[in-house]
Amino acid sequence: MIELLDLNNDFDVPDNLIAFRVSGKVTETEMSRVLNIAREKIDQHGSITILEQIESFSGIELAAIAEEFRYMNELGMSGISKVAILTDKRWIEHIVSIEDWFFKDTQMRCFPVDSMMRAIEFLQEQAQPKSV
Repeated sequence: MIELLDLNNDFDVPDNLIAFRVSGKVTETEMSRVLNIAREKIDQHGSITILEQIESFSGIELAAIAEEFRYMNELGMSGISKVAILTDKRWIEHIVSIEDWFFKDTQMRCFPVDSMMRAIEFLQEQAQPKSV
């Protein structure tokens, strides 16, 4: 399940932020909703930042993966400047480090689940070019 988070009441977050919590199995409907919001915010702001809180992950529908592939084929990662992931799962941290290396124009970093403020501060910092 993907649940959108409204952090505006608790934190000073940028307008181009998309925040959501993942728990259980991700469906195509949920994936489509998040990706449509991403498209809209990229159209409005030119780029977005993402905060993803992963509580648990028990799988993803094949149709949701296909939806994400369609999005990546259409827009790629160029509209995503930074991604902060709150997780206590080591395997997710390993995947994120590979994605961070692979997607050169997007800064990605994991934080402990109880470090929401540190993750938001990372997203608010000016993006720095990655060294090659």
